[in-house]
Amino acid sequence: MQNGGMTDQPLRTPQAGPPRDVHLAYGFATDRGLRRELNEDSLIASEPVFAVADGMGGHAAGEVASGICVRTLGNSPILGHHLPEFSAADLEELIDDADQEIRRQAGGLAGTTLSGVVLVQEQGVPCWLFFNVGDSRTYRLSQDRFGQISVDHSEVQELVDTGSISMEESRTHPRRHVVTRALGTGDDSEADFWLMPVEDGDRILICSDGLSGEVSDDAIYEVLSTVADPQQACEELIEATLRSGARDNVTLIIVDAHVDDAGGAGVPRGGILAADVGHMVPAGSGSGTGSGAGSGAQPDDVVRANGSHAVLRSDAAPGFPHQ
Repeated sequence: MQNGGMTDQPLRTPQAGPPRDVHLAYGFATDRGLRRELNEDSLIASEPVFAVADGMGGHAAGEVASGICVRTLGNSPILGHHLPEFSAADLEELIDDADQEIRRQAGGLAGTTLSGVVLVQEQGVPCWLFFNVGDSRTYRLSQDRFGQISVDHSEVQELVDTGSISMEESRTHPRRHVVTRALGTGDDSEADFWLMPVEDGDRILICSDGLSGEVSDDAIYEVLSTVADPQQACEELIEATLRSGARDNVTLIIVDAHVDDAGGAGVPRGGILAADVGHMVPAGSGSGTGSGAGSGAQPDDVVRANGSHAVLRSDAAPGFPHQ
């Protein structure tokens, strides 16, 4: 495994080449954890948008912020479109809409992190458009190179960057949960963006800090590199978090990419888990950004186990072995 070295990629326009197409398989899961009464995490996993939002603000606040965030992404006109032309500026405008709506509804008393990726095309080349605000994370496993794409917006990351503490010390630092950027609250809600060409066999992990705070990068890599099916990998990472104490909510999405000659891939059905609604809602259904919008009947593709553990199963194509 080659670890790291993947976060300094600039937003470059990739060089056009022979037409290529990308087929995705993905899984997703969430758990309340062992110490929290509520799950304030939300997610969207609906091609071409995949993101996790970790709400902050306590009872009846954090889940509202994260729910508004993923529903705003879910109302984007690109949802359900395969390899849309969608720029970082377009995505920045969409994220700003979510920020403003959270502030309008919560009055600055609730916020959320946001991390994820949009599958786009740039000059005909399939690309990952990564984005991040806060300390949720996005990782990439590509050609046996594994590393964190996003950069945490947190006090401990700033201490690591200045050499004041080591990365290992940051895992137990008392200020490790203090974020320096968030949507819906505070003075800084600016997102970071990275644009990278899709490689055959890419595996993307998007997660709240409930995973990265409990399970080491080496242990995450071990699961990602050995469990071929993305849904099974999600469930194994949830179980690893629970074994480690699960002091926070944990939510994750795993997206696998297979690249071949252009052929018009279909778009598998996905959905949105909005924490303030409490179940999956259809993506792009005009559910709006209100805190109770889209609370129709729970779809059949949601499987909730007894107790706190809720495993959300996509109906995307099965996983495939990595090259």
